[in-house]
Amino acid sequence: MSSSSPTKGYDWTAIAPWLYAFVMFAVWEGAVWIFKIAPFVLPAPSKILEATIQFWPAIWMNSIQTMWTTMLGFIMAIIGGLLLGILVGWSRTIYAGLYPLMVGFNAVPKVAVIPVLIMWFGIGSIPAVLTAFLIAFFPIVVNVSTGLATIEPELEDVLRALGASKMDIMLKVGIPRALPYFFGSLKVAVTLAFIGSVMSETIGANSGLGHTMLAAQSQFNMPLVFAVLLALAVLGIVMYVLMAWLEMRMTGWAHRSSMGQ
Repeated sequence: MSSSSPTKGYDWTAIAPWLYAFVMFAVWEGAVWIFKIAPFVLPAPSKILEATIQFWPAIWMNSIQTMWTTMLGFIMAIIGGLLLGILVGWSRTIYAGLYPLMVGFNAVPKVAVIPVLIMWFGIGSIPAVLTAFLIAFFPIVVNVSTGLATIEPELEDVLRALGASKMDIMLKVGIPRALPYFFGSLKVAVTLAFIGSVMSETIGANSGLGHTMLAAQSQFNMPLVFAVLLALAVLGIVMYVLMAWLEMRMTGWAHRSSMGQ
């Protein structure tokens, strides 16, 4: 009697993003060709590829500049957001007092703050770094403070009855509980940091992808504009994937139950 072993279907999830991207660019290329859309209105992907190759040295150097300012502001946001998040989440009284102030600060459009930063620090990298910091700071603070402030009161009462101090509760329960919130917020914050640095570069900078895109726009070089946008998308995806990997690496225990479903 012969037995046939069951064969597993191919897992398409690994190549699905590449397949969808190929289909999207193919439809895009075909639509531009069929409707004869001018390159200065909507360039075809082939024209964007040509611009990327032609201006690759400038795109590469300005990508490094944007990445440097973004990551510096992002690291500052991690340190400041983690410290302030722990402070805000330490006590419900502090949480109730500072949280509305943080919401009000975050409600101010950061694009309105950039001219002030340029007036203070001049045109260059510092306003871009500070804008990346300001725009990425709030999600980290909110997530860390929420993770600490939402410890069940019953759990705190039990731990205090067992002789645990406030410091013991925070170190052994609160901070481990807030880690999934913290690493989850990094995925949001790193993309926001890119937005902040590029916004600042388009307003007042001598280098960076935002400055390059503004210069290309003033020359009606739309293929180069889209090439810069593509470079920004690639950088954002790379950093998001890195933060997602770091989240699973550091807080895999928090996702274990959902992965088994």
